[in-house]
Amino acid sequence: ADAAHGLHGCIISDGGCTCPGDVCKAFGGGADFVMLGGMLAGHEECSGETIKEGNDYFKVFYGMSSDTAMKKHVGGVAEYRSSEGKTVKVPYRGPVDETVRDILGGVRSACTYVGAALLKELSKRTTFVRVTQQLNNAFP
Repeated sequence: ADAAHGLHGCIISDGGCTCPGDVCKAFGGGADFVMLGGMLAGHEECSGETIKEGNDYFKVFYGMSSDTAMKKHVGGVAEYRSSEGKTVKVPYRGPVDETVRDILGGVRSACTYVGAALLKELSKRTTFVRVTQQLNNAFP
């Protein structure tokens, strides 16, 4: 991240975040932006069709590199490309505000843990430690 920033570049954390801790790790690792597609998918504010199956509701979610997105926005997958993203049904999750509050609360907590007064300080104050065992025997 320091090398990219030294060249006036930006770091984008692209994909894989499933909880606020993942967002914190991305910022702690030096990301300037964190993409949250999967974490925000399924909410009321998301585009996409809402489907009812039995008693459950789902939203259709697709990544912008998916076959669905390319067909919808540019008329199809170009001959020299291949689709990389997925099109999936995700459970309907209601309004997005609670999820955003959870993410912001997690980032605030992470800043507190490492003594960062500002988000831009988080990467300078973060130390990553390799963990080889995550089993918590106190709460089986």
